[in-house]
Amino acid sequence: MKFISFRHNNGSIQGGLLEDNIVRPLAASLLTYIASGAAEPKFIGNPLALDQVTLLAPLQNPPRIFGIGLNYREHAVESKMDVQSVPTVFMKLASSITGPNTDVLLPPDATQPDYEAELAVVIGKPGHRIAAADWEQHVFGYTIVNDISARGVQLATSQWTLGKSFPTFTPMGPAIVTRDEVPDPHALDIRLTLSGEVMQSANTRDLIFKVPELIAYLSSIVPLESGDIISTGTPPGVGLGRTPQRWLKPDEEMVIEIESLGVLANRTRSFP
Repeated sequence: MKFISFRHNNGSIQGGLLEDNIVRPLAASLLTYIASGAAEPKFIGNPLALDQVTLLAPLQNPPRIFGIGLNYREHAVESKMDVQSVPTVFMKLASSITGPNTDVLLPPDATQPDYEAELAVVIGKPGHRIAAADWEQHVFGYTIVNDISARGVQLATSQWTLGKSFPTFTPMGPAIVTRDEVPDPHALDIRLTLSGEVMQSANTRDLIFKVPELIAYLSSIVPLESGDIISTGTPPGVGLGRTPQRWLKPDEEMVIEIESLGVLANRTRSFP
């Protein structure tokens, strides 16, 4: 199943189930549905055509967004950083979330802005000290995240959160695809184009710390909550690692495609 959040006729934000370009509105928000653990969603109102609604980020205010850094070996090499013996974890603030087909704002103080295509895991069943072997029962589904990063801010200190949390710096969507439709999250082609040019092209099989390890590691320290997002890291090809380095400029289209998950497109815009 594919779950979305949307607006209809400028109304309130609603959760929905997307089936063949038809949206069936949920009786509760998508986060509430995920947290309920219900097997079958409950619906309200009439179905809507997809072109009648505005797609938003599937989760507007998840409990946490865990970012994983340096999780593809070639990306660590291009970033001139060492891969640690445990995952490199940072946070992205929920206030940075934006949805598909929205503008990513580039303010002057977000220096050296960069793109990062990432597979993201959405937690369903909460848990603490989850065994790696039990990882699947805690996954609700998967979505796409573009981990936009202001490298000038991010790399000015050892703490990455602020450089990755400017408003609109976490494009997400277009949907959350449930885990039953993604038999193996470690066998997905992932690609990012920038104004039509392929910048990143890889497969999630190249992840260093795979989803079971990430869930086990994070939950060994903090209990995972329903709706938590784990963005699993980006493959090589980012602007930071290019010669010359390639930073985002206004009026460029970023398009991320991940096999089985769809396409997430956003355009950059200067701000103010």
